[in-house]
Order: sequence, then C-alpha cells, then structure tokens
Amino acid sequence: REMPLRSPLPDAVIPNITFSDLILSVAKEKPNKPALIDGPTGRTLTFAQLAGASRLVAASLAARGFKKGDCFAIYCPNVPEYAIIFHAVAMLGGINTTANPLYTPHELAFQLKDSNSKFLLTIPLFLPNAKQAAEMAGGIEEIFVFGEAEGATPFAALLKSDGKVPEVSIDPQTDIVVLPYSSGTTGLPKGVMLTHANLVSNIVQCGSMEFPGPLYMTEDDVVLGLLPFYHIYGMVVVMSWALSKGATVVTLPKFEMELFLKV
Repeated sequence: REMPLRSPLPDAVIPNITFSDLILSVAKEKPNKPALIDGPTGRTLTFAQLAGASRLVAASLAARGFKKGDCFAIYCPNVPEYAIIFHAVAMLGGINTTANPLYTPHELAFQLKDSNSKFLLTIPLFLPNAKQAAEMAGGIEEIFVFGEAEGATPFAALLKSDGKVPEVSIDPQTDIVVLPYSSGTTGLPKGVMLTHANLVSNIVQCGSMEFPGPLYMTEDDVVLGLLPFYHIYGMVVVMSWALSKGATVVTLPKFEMELFLKV
C-alpha cells in the first residue's frame, strides 16, 4: 500500500500571479536599490529602472506587432539588460526562448525554427552568427543588438516609447513564459515549455529552503551572476530568486579568473 509522506516543514504558498508581477513588484518597495550591476563596467540598473525599462521595451515590441504567444529569442551572454528583455516579453504574454551564446549558426537556427521565433536579440560580437542563423531558420522579422552594429536594430531603440503596455490576459497556470532548450543528450535539443506558474513556484521553492536551511537570502546580499541566464539555474535561482528578495545581481559575461576576483 502507498503511504503518504509529508514534510515536517509548512507547505509552500504559491501565489497565482505572473512571473513579472512577482519579480518587478520589488521596484515599489526598493526603487533606488541596485538590482543588476554589469561586473566589467559597473553599469547599474536600479529596481525602478528595471521595471520602467521593461515597460518601455514591452510597449515598443507591441507596437512592432509582438503579441501574446509570440516567441522572442535571446542569444547573448549575461548582461543586466537580459532581465529587461525577459520581463518585457513576459508582460506581453510572450515566450522567451533563451539560447546558448556558444551555439553555432546551425545550432541556433534549429532553435529559432523549432520555437517559431519572431525576433532575435544578440550582441555585436555574435551578430554574424545570429544573422546566418536567422537566414537559415526563416521567420525572424527583426534582429536587435545591444549597442550598435550594421544590419541590426539597436536595443536602445526599444527604450523609446510611451511605456503604455497593452492589457493582456495571462493565465499563470497555462501560459508559457520561457522556452529554454535541453542539451540534447537523447537527440536534438528539446524546448521545455515552462509557464508563469512553473517559474513562480520554483522561486517559492528556493525561498522555502531558507528555513531552516543555509540558503537564507536578504536584500543586503550581493549575488554573482556568472551561471548563464539562458540556463534554468542561472535564469531562476540567480537572476530571478535574488531579484525577488531585493538582492543585487552582479553579472559576468563569462568566467575570467582576474575579472572574477576583481568583481
């Protein structure tokens, strides 16, 4: 016979809210506190700037025809703006598909086509691979780039809007917010369909480890954003759990010993 087992700890209470509502609500309580800092340059985003920029970008994407259910591909290393585009897409009921920045054009093209991505965001260094992949995959309407590079729209252009985000009905239990891809150990990589509720519950689970365990996190903590944000560990535990607690995340695009120690 099956015997039900229960934890001696209280049940985790999981709110039925969108992922962005969970993370960006911190801006109301700690608007001027640093949310993300670029390790190499010291460029800083406060919680208020994170929330505000996410709304500006969401409004710009909506004006470009991006709507609920559309997929947006992110192909870049860890930078503070990663969180901006992630939540801008989420606000619109869109789906983020996060790609390994070490992907070859062929590997990226597979993910772009399989996810039916509409837009693609990258950095100047990766733009040649991104353009080649977009051409192979088809369906990419516009490529954005952090900074400036020929053949792509500067990400800064998305920050020029009225910030009026269209009202979108999002069901946290069923609407997908992110589509990361598996490593493909049993064949080609597979998109993992994660809803708002999936990520919210995972954040709550992380918080549940705080009592009585050793992973207690507060707004006074500073977290190293080194694990890649395209991967679920970096995306949820590092970028998102830390921000949900009001902690500060310092991003590193890759591991370099001297820079790591300096940061």
